[in-house]
Amino acid sequence: MAFSAIAQGETKMSIWGHTADGTAVPIYTLTDGQIEVRVTAYGAHLMSVKAPDRTGKLADVVLGYDTLDTYLIKPNPYIGAIVGRYGNRIAHGKFTLDGKTYQIPLNNGPNALHGGPKGFDEYVWQAKEVPGGVEFTHVSPDGDMGFPGTMSATVRYTLKGSTLHIEYTATTDKATVVNLTNHAYFNLHGDDQGNNLDQKIEIDADRYTPVDATLIPTGELAPVAGTPLDFRKPEVIGARIDANFAQLKIAGGYDHNWVLNGKPGTLHLAAIVTDPVSGRKLTVETTEPGVQFYSGNFLNGSFTGRHGVKYEKHAGFCLETQHFPDSPNHPDFPSTELKPGETMHSTTTFTFGVEK
Repeated sequence: MAFSAIAQGETKMSIWGHTADGTAVPIYTLTDGQIEVRVTAYGAHLMSVKAPDRTGKLADVVLGYDTLDTYLIKPNPYIGAIVGRYGNRIAHGKFTLDGKTYQIPLNNGPNALHGGPKGFDEYVWQAKEVPGGVEFTHVSPDGDMGFPGTMSATVRYTLKGSTLHIEYTATTDKATVVNLTNHAYFNLHGDDQGNNLDQKIEIDADRYTPVDATLIPTGELAPVAGTPLDFRKPEVIGARIDANFAQLKIAGGYDHNWVLNGKPGTLHLAAIVTDPVSGRKLTVETTEPGVQFYSGNFLNGSFTGRHGVKYEKHAGFCLETQHFPDSPNHPDFPSTELKPGETMHSTTTFTFGVEK
């Protein structure tokens, strides 16, 4: 195999390029056995995961770009990015905290998405190697994109065997809100092998958060039973994606938050995806209360990935482990508030395997 000579648990760094202001952008390559993961300090992006199929053949199962310049193009579909300070949507970009109302600039119709027009995905994070991987740190100043408090965020990527661990922490000097997640697009066929519609997904959730016409949760926790959003047993992604169901029509496919059955704060199952063709299997576990399953509905071929392939609709799917969208405006949702003296801590794991 191509990686048989690579020592387990190895981390290598190289300088990939520079931003317009001359800031150097490193790439880190993590290897353990046959799995190879590449991450970059720009936006703390997850750029690449090479994993074997049932015959041992390696393919990149995460969408990504060959050049830093492509990641710098705006607007972008957040391919592989860490999104924050608040991943997902905030209605009208507005929320109230301790009696004061804050306004985030709008960048998704009437709403703020993934932290506003310049989120955490557009900064070069500070990087340091740690055992088995790398830790990225970004300090967001008070008032950044309208959010209160100077917030320090860290994202640690470590590879242990066939499992990629992503650990998030955040602290603040003033009450604020935070919802960090990774926006990787997966395709278990390989990043240059068409769409994801024939892959099977299972989501460990009995409920989801329905959305309005602008993809903001209504506040209801609705049962998945009897709907095309029922993935309690493995279902082919494309089997019901065009069903005559209002929630699918609104989003143009799947772009919803599932309320996970596991206990928040403890590592529990979020989703399992399998590719019947290659045998590749992805298992996602998280300490988060929700997961946003997004079927790549808004990819439209305007971005060219590795191998010169244009990323068309459904070229990849996302499993964004998270607190719920618009939580600051829904007191009944799990809180995303972070206060001084507290540390937000969250863990998500992606395990790559095969089904024979």
